Amino acid sequence: MRAFQNSRGLPDNGICDHKTWTALVEASWKFGDRHLFLTAPNMRGDDIAELQSRLARLGFDCGRVDGIFGPRTGRALIDFQSNCGIRADGVCGPTTVRAIMVVSTQTGDGPGVGAVRDRERLRIGLDSVADCRVVVGQFGGLSGLTRAIAGELRQRGATVMSLDEPDAVTQAAAANHFSAHAYVGFEAKADPAAIAYFYQVPTYESAGGRALAELIIDRLRNVAALPGVSDLELTACGRRLPVLRETRMPAVLLQIGPVRAATDATPQLAAAVLQAIELWTLRTG
Repeated sequence: MRAFQNSRGLPDNGICDHKTWTALVEASWKFGDRHLFLTAPNMRGDDIAELQSRLARLGFDCGRVDGIFGPRTGRALIDFQSNCGIRADGVCGPTTVRAIMVVSTQTGDGPGVGAVRDRERLRIGLDSVADCRVVVGQFGGLSGLTRAIAGELRQRGATVMSLDEPDAVTQAAAANHFSAHAYVGFEAKADPAAIAYFYQVPTYESAGGRALAELIIDRLRNVAALPGVSDLELTACGRRLPVLRETRMPAVLLQIGPVRAATDATPQLAAAVLQAIELWTLRTG
């Protein structure tokens, strides 16, 4: 149970709570088990993630492989059906599944068109941080740090939304509605570490999220020399955490601790994250 929870970005407490049960149900679906189509709320499951992966490798852009059947996946499915001469009804039933399986034998196991476009957007970058819409969120204990970062971003002309909702899905929904270019979240840890998570699953990773996470960790290396955070473990890591899965823009969740050391180093931490965001907006190649 703990291993499954960890793989799904859930608290690995060994307890089958509502979130764990929901994740177990999603993991139980295999491609072809059921009809897939656009609903409200959106259908979710590992079968949808496989559909997205296969369509992406065929050149039909579903966006990120998140296992959520949203409008973008629906449009990609209709495009595929139209190109294959199948009834373009946006429903992935037995006929569409067979067509996808047959055509997929020629695609190999590359990253897919969505990942390629992510890398191209990252290469182009933005003109400056002033052109950027950024969401800065926190999940308790680090409000001083997020206020400092949001304030500095606003002074540089960025359009910023600050969030402190305890629920990751609620924060992600707000960031999506805001049409943010980037989401940066903060979560307190008890251990002396700074881990910058970006979205990654076996068949997809967010190129923009990885780039921002690595820049943040690189900039934090100077902060790690401060008293109280000298033993800081610095890592950028791909995970399927809920807030990273649900956001539609490049997103990073920085888990940092201990809280007292992070609070005492707020000016230096804020400056490091701000530098990383500024570099990320200009990043090319």
